[in-house]
Amino acid sequence: MAYYKRIRELREDNDKTQKEVAEYLGMKQPQYHRYESGVRDIPCDFLASLAVLYNTSADYILGLTDNPEPYK
Repeated sequence: MAYYKRIRELREDNDKTQKEVAEYLGMKQPQYHRYESGVRDIPCDFLASLAVLYNTSADYILGLTDNPEPYK
């Protein structure tokens, strides 16, 4: 699964809007939308922040694993 699909699913599963996630990341909603739609690649620091926000691993977001549990 492409990471942009996974960050959308995580956002929706956590009942967050694009605006809320964008504010968490310190950007405007249209910029975040570009990451979530796959138009732009997400920078590593934002990837790490999303992993913290959703309490999961970057590997899960990137589709390298289907296990959403964070590393211990």
